[in-house]
Amino acid sequence: MRDQQGPGRVVVVGAGMVAHRFAEQLVARAGDWHLTVIGDEPYAPYDRVHLSDAITGRTAQDLTLNPSVWDDERVDLITGDAVASLDRDSQTVTTRSGRVVEYDDLVLATGSWPWVPRTEGADLPGVLAYRTLDDIGRITSWVADRASALGRPVRGAVVGGGVLGLEAAAALQNLGATVTVVEFADRLMAVQMDAGGGEALRVLVTDKGMDVRTTTAAARVTAGPDGRVNGVELSTGELIDVDVVIFSTGIRPRDRLARESGLGIGERGGVLVGPTCRSSDPRVWAIGECASHDNECAGLVAPGNAMADVVVDQLFGGTSSYTRAADGTKLKGVGVEAASFGDVLALTPGALEVTFADPVAKTYRKLVVSDDARTLLGGVFVGDIALYSSLRPLLGRALGADPSAFLAPEGGGAPVSADLPDDVVVCSCANVTAGTIRGAVTEHGCGSVGEVKTCTKAGTVCGSCVPLLTKIVNLTLERSGVAVSNAMCEHFAMSRAELFALVRTSTARTFTEIVAAHGTGRGCAICRPVVASILSSLGVGHVLQPDQASLQDTNDHLLANLQKDGTYSVVPRMPGGEVTPDKLLVLAQIAQDFGLFTRVTGAQRLGMFGARQDQLPAIWRRLVDAGFESGQAYGKSLRAVKTCVGSTWCRFGVQDSSSMAIRLELRYRGLRSPHKFKVGVSGCARECAEARGKDVGVIATAAGWNVYVGGNGGFTPKHAEVLAEDLDDETLVKVIDRFLALYIRSADRLQRTAPWVADYPGGMDELRAILVDDRDGIAAELEADIERHVDGYVDEWRATLDDPVKLASFTPYLNAPERTDPDLAYTPRRGQLIPVTHPDLGLTPVTATRTVVCRLTDLTPERGAGVLLDGVPVALFRLADDRVLAVQQRDPFSGANVLSRGLVGDRGGRPTITSPMHKQVWDLETGECLDAVGKDPVDLRVFSATVDDDGRVLIGA
Repeated sequence: MRDQQGPGRVVVVGAGMVAHRFAEQLVARAGDWHLTVIGDEPYAPYDRVHLSDAITGRTAQDLTLNPSVWDDERVDLITGDAVASLDRDSQTVTTRSGRVVEYDDLVLATGSWPWVPRTEGADLPGVLAYRTLDDIGRITSWVADRASALGRPVRGAVVGGGVLGLEAAAALQNLGATVTVVEFADRLMAVQMDAGGGEALRVLVTDKGMDVRTTTAAARVTAGPDGRVNGVELSTGELIDVDVVIFSTGIRPRDRLARESGLGIGERGGVLVGPTCRSSDPRVWAIGECASHDNECAGLVAPGNAMADVVVDQLFGGTSSYTRAADGTKLKGVGVEAASFGDVLALTPGALEVTFADPVAKTYRKLVVSDDARTLLGGVFVGDIALYSSLRPLLGRALGADPSAFLAPEGGGAPVSADLPDDVVVCSCANVTAGTIRGAVTEHGCGSVGEVKTCTKAGTVCGSCVPLLTKIVNLTLERSGVAVSNAMCEHFAMSRAELFALVRTSTARTFTEIVAAHGTGRGCAICRPVVASILSSLGVGHVLQPDQASLQDTNDHLLANLQKDGTYSVVPRMPGGEVTPDKLLVLAQIAQDFGLFTRVTGAQRLGMFGARQDQLPAIWRRLVDAGFESGQAYGKSLRAVKTCVGSTWCRFGVQDSSSMAIRLELRYRGLRSPHKFKVGVSGCARECAEARGKDVGVIATAAGWNVYVGGNGGFTPKHAEVLAEDLDDETLVKVIDRFLALYIRSADRLQRTAPWVADYPGGMDELRAILVDDRDGIAAELEADIERHVDGYVDEWRATLDDPVKLASFTPYLNAPERTDPDLAYTPRRGQLIPVTHPDLGLTPVTATRTVVCRLTDLTPERGAGVLLDGVPVALFRLADDRVLAVQQRDPFSGANVLSRGLVGDRGGRPTITSPMHKQVWDLETGECLDAVGKDPVDLRVFSATVDDDGRVLIGA
């Protein structure tokens, strides 16, 4: 037994998910211990739960588990060097390369290996396993090579109809192969499904195009003349023609090291361990699939993680012990919803079964309860697993309601409560209880589901617990006095998506009408731009027309990107990054004539910086005359479509990515959305356009296009996930149309596509069913939304130039139109001019009183304008009731003269102005700083403003 209250030299053999969990738990502990993790695969520990994602484009790096663990100076990670032998007497392990590592405590986390029955021909070329990243690579290469050699789609067979077998079958389909699933039992997922669930699953899997053969076995695998696999003979005598075979018939613990070193082995294999996970040698422990506890080897990550936690606690003198919890299983990566937990076959004495099957909707739900119908013993869900995450934690506990209430259509899962006992395990993968989740909120200050996931690791593995996790977090926040609301702001008590639906189906088409029907007050910097975006998405006029101009925030205010000194950048559209030499000359001449800083942007365009607001129309006129249009770089809309040269120039290109990119950019230009979105189109799998880092990514294949959605760069980068594969040009455009239209309809305010996809109920499988399969019959409606945008598109720059009323808003000072911003200053750097921050944020004294500066009709209601008073810039604001308020033009936090370009609103009924720079808010009547946004509050100077009987506006100090 241990003679210390902390570990010394710890060695973990195996570098899988459970080993990673062990390392995470150990790194969280103080001490001068040292950890060495040794893995035989050439990769750092990766997410095997989502192994199938590697088929659809995710790389080893994408699947890598939190790499920061290995940054701890107390930790060494060795990959690609298997442990060959264990010497318990000398307490050392020796790797295949000859490296000898000493240990004080050894943790075996060697996992399992795929078991293949003694089937004739199982060693033929083309018979593969589905267990590791390298297996995925071999499958992908084999299918591609055979398809090329045969000149037709590959025919595949998967032997084994369990969870992993179905995932393997879906993977083959994703690679373009046809698939037959061969299962010895009388149903798919025989361990996790009862007869009814198995039949429902068979129907759904068959709908996916898989051929399912149950109650049969693979008797032998046959070879063709070239020695490669060409068929599978079934136990029924039938011969299936195939080109690839994947065996997924179970696993066996990898216990060779333990056996050869004389450790105790379980009856069915595996390192024999007790409740502390200690082996027959007190210095050797075993966790995960290689460990035999009560003569069972767990084949899931959740019990392995629980074992890892126990061993870490034991190493520090704790008393934790491992007890196998009832398993829960959720099918992933197949496009079919299926999940189960507990006693699915109702083997518990006296157990009752309550079922509900809907053959039309193709759903099946069953609960297994105790003989008094009170205690939940198990559940099976196929076709609709919404109840799974909420009910699984109640296993072995009182349901609190009639079981049938949970299953009937009118029940809808509503009875499930988030008010669970603290000891209920909500996330079985990471072994996180309801009490731990609540503690993350109440004791560690977590204020969102994302923060709780980071703090506790709940919901970060399979993700099935996230719906219940969200309920618990929100309920805990509410009980802590933190209001959890979907209200957009104080003016609209609903989310952006709800408001969009209301506006879309109503006749209200101005902010005044919308706020009167669905909100209150004057609006603010949150809701006014949202309404502006909704109206633009619905094609309601130009963004600077009088009833919309006052809603536009920061960049949309003047159709250009506001920069730190109050000037603007001008970025014309260059579809696909293409531009002619003649147009390049125009850009160069404009930049030279206006003294603009020029650079290539990250979106394959040329940006010109430093344009004053009064210069914008003149610059646009020359650009429009040369054939350019607005690049929409300022809007919450399509920014650009990045691309490579594709098959036009590149020797590797398989499709014309440039033409497709230009087509997409011209189609979606100006499309307003909840957040900016970007598109990438790559001409081959080399992915030079970095399409999977975009909201919509298109990657060429030999058969067409794969489309990925939900990616982004920025502060929290996210790789896009595959939505559909091998699409022709027209189908590709339709699928993207549907995706963007649904995103615009249902996303939250400023929600990018990545979190929207991640949070979408049912996830990618649900989006695929709606957008690709058109399960709900709304595809044509979504496509029509985009067609209306395409038909109604006008270049916002050109439309502004053609309208004198819109052009008036580009005058810096109404009473001195020839004057420009007096505080702009520049310094040379590398041959160009860059802005100098104004060193003095003080204000010039003003002595003038009651000076006429403009007429009331010169001012747009609820919008600002600039004037000069004794040469000092002043911001004027005309409210809806025709009152005029005046404050200093200079933003006291940035020093830029921009406040007249801010958003008018109200807070608690008081009129406010929000800076376009960094969103600080002031009371327009008193100048009080209401929200300093991370700064020390600084109030604004307020000027007296009146309107005389002739409609003239007078201001004074």
